Amino acid sequence: MTHLAAILGVLIISFSAIFVRLAGVSPDTAAFYRTLYAVPALAALWLAFGARGRSWKLQALAFASGVFLGLDLAVWHRAIHWIGAGLATVLGNTQVIFVGLAAWLLHGERPRRSMFFGIPLAFAGMTMVSGLGRADAYGENPLLGTFFGLLTGITYAVFLLLFRSSTRNSSTPFGAFFVCTLGALAASAAVGAGSGDLDLAWSWPAHGWLIALALGSQVAGWLMIAYALPRLPAAETSILLLLQPMATVLWALVLFGEALSPVQWAGVLLLLSGVALPTAGRVLTRRNRAKPSPDAVTGAV
Repeated sequence: MTHLAAILGVLIISFSAIFVRLAGVSPDTAAFYRTLYAVPALAALWLAFGARGRSWKLQALAFASGVFLGLDLAVWHRAIHWIGAGLATVLGNTQVIFVGLAAWLLHGERPRRSMFFGIPLAFAGMTMVSGLGRADAYGENPLLGTFFGLLTGITYAVFLLLFRSSTRNSSTPFGAFFVCTLGALAASAAVGAGSGDLDLAWSWPAHGWLIALALGSQVAGWLMIAYALPRLPAAETSILLLLQPMATVLWALVLFGEALSPVQWAGVLLLLSGVALPTAGRVLTRRNRAKPSPDAVTGAV
């Protein structure tokens, strides 16, 4: 059951960027409605399973994490527009590197040697994903898309660090993720209002895809991962780390014809190898110890 939940959760989340493209709305409109449509479902789950007292400090941390999740969605959706669903999702997985660096700089957690090998690989891969200015590179503006993909990894890393702190003493994620989604909704509304990019007009089938994005990725997929991954061995999470972005690349190729150039394909392999190395290091040193948290695998929500 745990393995099935993990696989289903990762596969559901692998469709996040696909649903954004299928909706065909502006980046900020997709971010706003993704969080708005998720709020009632998360509120119901919180009331049913997790409505317990939480300190104001933890609530504030959860809300702050949501603000960064909203910023993450804003930049990630722009990356999808400029470089495509597949490559934008691959670039979002750089959060693994940034979480490791933040843990080192902020908490004094000495990084493993594998991270120092992984970082140059990841950034070399990111450079190649941009297409190196070649005419055969996929994307309307691959260089700009790569820039927003890098911002996706950074903002998602901040979200994960804050959200993890907000749930450290909690037995259930429902309350924290409900408050987090409220923060993401507020941030998405603010960014959309500031950019003038937010379209509140309702249309079909665009909002059907946005509902699927909210209830699938934002609710079902994320909660399946939150339940399953802490219960799995570390070695299996390193495999799941690669499954989500590669699945998105496949769906994007089949559904939208996102045919990457040879340089970009090589960049994808280098980048994913780079972000997988830190996880592989944890597998070797913690084989029989504590199991990883969900943030080890979810690259872009």
